Amino acid sequence: MIGASVLYDVPGPKAKARNRVYTVLGTLAVLALIAFAVLRLSAKGQLDPEVWNIFNNAGVRTSIRDGVLTTLQVFAVAAVLSLVLGVLLAVARLSDHKPVRWFATGFIELFRAVPLLITIYAVWVILLSNRDALGLSGSQPQFWALVLGLTVYNGSVQAEVLRAGINSVPTGQREAAYALGMSKTQVMTTVLIPQAVRAMLPTIISQLVVTLKDTSLGYIITFEELLFTARQMSTNIIVNGNDTYVPVIIVVGSIYVAMCLALSALANWIERRGRRAKTGIGVATAGEPVAATDAMEVSDAVPDGPVAKNG
Repeated sequence: MIGASVLYDVPGPKAKARNRVYTVLGTLAVLALIAFAVLRLSAKGQLDPEVWNIFNNAGVRTSIRDGVLTTLQVFAVAAVLSLVLGVLLAVARLSDHKPVRWFATGFIELFRAVPLLITIYAVWVILLSNRDALGLSGSQPQFWALVLGLTVYNGSVQAEVLRAGINSVPTGQREAAYALGMSKTQVMTTVLIPQAVRAMLPTIISQLVVTLKDTSLGYIITFEELLFTARQMSTNIIVNGNDTYVPVIIVVGSIYVAMCLALSALANWIERRGRRAKTGIGVATAGEPVAATDAMEVSDAVPDGPVAKNG
């Protein structure tokens, strides 16, 4: 059958009709669940205008703004440090020196296996107990505990992503680079890593989205990021005798979704620009003059000396 594959058979008329019925039933079930949730929230008073009017308060908007800025600050620092650590660990794991390779492998496997929440809490306890010796004050122990926990976990994951990208580069390119007299450092930094980053960019950005979402674990160590701020507001603000968990969760959840979508959109934009990047020398069609720059490049490629003539 045309269009069929090993893993998927093109549905026939009966299967298509059955799939349409399943689609309609599934859509109706989802709509019924949404309607049930809305009715329950309305019965509990969570959809009353007075409850949602809290977001018109300047103090509430300021708290949300500060929580967003703090979250983005933690994410920015942790993202940069995790990428740097990921590159170092990936290179170390591919090292020819066994002690370096074993250390990198142990580090990666350890922090990938330990739950991130435990890592953050352990780092926080260590920094808190040595606050005076490290010169930390205020909320700095919480900030650096969250940043370091995110860095070691996501750096370990990014290292495996980059290692897979480096191993995916054709072996011939590495051998050609060595044949040109490049050192291993030059081959790694100019040939392998750039191609690995370009090949694994979607996965790298996906892990950065995970890093952004994992900043919400800071509420465990009482760091005033967005989730901690939302929890404080929903607990302290009472309207008509009810808490405001539902509207705060909906608003804060929408902010998290918007930030992750913005990061994904940025990744897609970078990937599209990379695909549109022009590489190599354009081939002129017959009868078209060769551009000056192309002519210079072609002339440089021709070896010096007498030119053989036909005949």
